[in-house]
Amino acid sequence: MNHPTAAAIFNKDELRTEWHDKALWYVRNKRDLSAKSVPEWEELRNLAEAIKANVLSNLDNYLIEFEENAQRNGIKVHWAKDAAEHNKIVHGILEKKSVKKLVKSKSMLTEECHLNGYLEEQGIEVVDTDLGERIVQLAKEPPSHIVMPAIHKKKEDIGTLFHEKLGTEQGASDPQYLTEAARQHLRVNFLSADASLSGVNFAIAETGGIVVCTNEGNADLGINLAPVHIASMGIEKIIPKAEHLGVFLRLLARSATGQPITSFSSHFHGPKPGSEMHIVIVDNGRTEQLGREDFRKSLNCIRCGACMNTCPVYRRSGGHSYGYTVPGPIGSILSPGKDLKKYSTLPFASTLCGSCSDVCPVKIDIHTQLYKWRQIIAKEHQLPWSKRQAMKIAGYMFAHPKLYRFAGKAGRAMLRMMPRTLVYGPWNAWGKQRDLPEPPKESFRDWYIKNRKK
Repeated sequence: MNHPTAAAIFNKDELRTEWHDKALWYVRNKRDLSAKSVPEWEELRNLAEAIKANVLSNLDNYLIEFEENAQRNGIKVHWAKDAAEHNKIVHGILEKKSVKKLVKSKSMLTEECHLNGYLEEQGIEVVDTDLGERIVQLAKEPPSHIVMPAIHKKKEDIGTLFHEKLGTEQGASDPQYLTEAARQHLRVNFLSADASLSGVNFAIAETGGIVVCTNEGNADLGINLAPVHIASMGIEKIIPKAEHLGVFLRLLARSATGQPITSFSSHFHGPKPGSEMHIVIVDNGRTEQLGREDFRKSLNCIRCGACMNTCPVYRRSGGHSYGYTVPGPIGSILSPGKDLKKYSTLPFASTLCGSCSDVCPVKIDIHTQLYKWRQIIAKEHQLPWSKRQAMKIAGYMFAHPKLYRFAGKAGRAMLRMMPRTLVYGPWNAWGKQRDLPEPPKESFRDWYIKNRKK
């Protein structure tokens, strides 16, 4: 996975890049306005951070408490150490009930586990019912954002896709028309599904219940119509008590889209009469991340996407350029823990401006963790050869002041004398889209020596 290469492909369409940037910044502005409307916003962030810190320090106890209470409520609880085990458990449940069609609400965990493809190989039809997720599913693409999966597509793109897949009018791009077409298409699938699957936004240890947040009500419709409900849950989704839920619900939607709250915050405490409810609790590398002192706080994440909406790199490179289920800043600190070599470019897909940390509702120090991953990647020799050599040369020069001063003088002279075609050749990646500043006549050191006695 090479983020700069993938980002360059995304940037070839300059109009789309500009539109993508502005669309996400619009959402970021909505987040700011919504946050400012809550006088105790920073207090809520501090509370959320403290609750999550308590959870991560007592995760084993809270998971056991949750399991006991969930089982008492009639829920069947399963444990999965990794993605493969999660997929086998889900398939086993569906196979036992002879399920041929599964309707699924948004779940980044199932994207992480690549559940859809696995079940389809077993002959089970999987229908994503979140509108954005259904769009990318029909397009055979992964989500490019964890809250707005199809943010990289314009309404005209969706109109063309729906004409091909759903038989809508050719050239139609009116959002209301396309949404109604999707609603009718999904309703048929809701009514004919044998089982439903949801993610878990919050799991409450005290009650053994789960909370699923949506804006479309698709989770409610799927779960209440189908005789089997499976909920896929990462171990970090636990919160201790029901009274803590209000803190996170006030933060989540405001951080994600600028809404006061999601349209549907649905509580499930057990199966409805005559049906089954299963919860699959998944590790898949989370325990390993918990054991990394510098990075354990990344498990605070409530998947609001605020860091993506504010990140200048994500906004102008698109989610698919990250090559990981969770893109953007938070994905760039989760992915190296999964495969350091494969995702070694992602911690460098950042300006380290700190905006991601500023907007995070649970106060993850994202930019600090990105910097720490960079240090690990360099130490583990996962940097490209050219960058390693450049850093060695730079390190040698910085250690020899006379050589450094000579190089500075030579560089300033060469930039003034060399023709533009030599300065901005293919070897100057930085200069492809911007000009170097005019070289000064002297260094700050020279100026200081000349002027310090005046």
